[in-house]
Amino acid sequence: MSESNDNLPAETSGIVEVIPNPGMPEHHWRPTDVDPKAERRAERQVAMLFGLSMVCTVLFVVAYFTLSIGEDATVFAGFGASNVALGLTFGLALLFIGIGIIQLARKLMADHEISEMRHPAKSSDEDREVTLEALSQGLEESGLGRRPLIRNTLLGAVSLIGIPLVVGLRDLGPLPGDKLLSTIWEKDMRIVRDVTGTPILLSDLQIGDLANAQPEALFPTEENGYPELTGLEMQVGKSKASVILIRMNPDEIVPNKDRENWSVSGVVCYSKICTHVGCPISLAEQKTHHLLCPCHQSTFDLADSGRVIFGPAARALPQLPIAVDSEGYLVAQSDFTEPVGPSFWERDSS
Repeated sequence: MSESNDNLPAETSGIVEVIPNPGMPEHHWRPTDVDPKAERRAERQVAMLFGLSMVCTVLFVVAYFTLSIGEDATVFAGFGASNVALGLTFGLALLFIGIGIIQLARKLMADHEISEMRHPAKSSDEDREVTLEALSQGLEESGLGRRPLIRNTLLGAVSLIGIPLVVGLRDLGPLPGDKLLSTIWEKDMRIVRDVTGTPILLSDLQIGDLANAQPEALFPTEENGYPELTGLEMQVGKSKASVILIRMNPDEIVPNKDRENWSVSGVVCYSKICTHVGCPISLAEQKTHHLLCPCHQSTFDLADSGRVIFGPAARALPQLPIAVDSEGYLVAQSDFTEPVGPSFWERDSS
């Protein structure tokens, strides 16, 4: 620059000529600027590119559901046909949108030089108004308002491009359905000690005792008649149904409404899974009946329906209603009446 901008006014509401012409070449109009036929031809070309993007997106969905994967997968050029088809169709869908936008900018958007003067870091109200006017002018010059064919095909291509991402979520695994809402506990199922599977007599527990326990169904025998669970089914069942038993003075228990008969002679039963992020917990303080999660220090009051008294957990520990059978063993009255483990978006907030 031949002249300095140091003498610019602090606020400018228009263009101020402070430097001579730096020698810009003469402006040459594009064919689409002077030839209506060329303009319409370019408009159709851009719309065609956006349309091709939509076709590729549809082909992506078709390939996803029709081409097989796994041992019986179709092979193309040494690669899985599904991977090749999905990669090509999704890549082309993005490519056609990109080329279409580039062609729109090169051939149909306004083509003239704009200069912007240096301004203070904090814009004045006048400058902000000018900026808004420039944005409005830019939108108008883009031609989208007066070119409905391009506008509609662009919106269609951009809208459809998200479908492959949504369809791909299917590969994350099957939906859980109502599996998050229930466990394998059921009426009259005995409560057994963890690891050994020994049924727990009410007389086995003294005041202050705490026992880690599981449902009897995880320890099938010929006597109890439960089917054997193996592998993932057994691990999932155990992780959701794990409980702790603690015995305290019955006078210290403060049951919630409709939970007066959920305990037996001072014995209460709660889920062992923290309602914050699902850590297993069994650190109990005998005098206060507080249960501490070792992960993030959420603390629950077992004498007060598992109420949260400290930490990030958002809801009380689920309580399992228990009873005693004819032989004196502790049993469940039913499954949990609320989901166990961390909160999730579909569970009842009550």
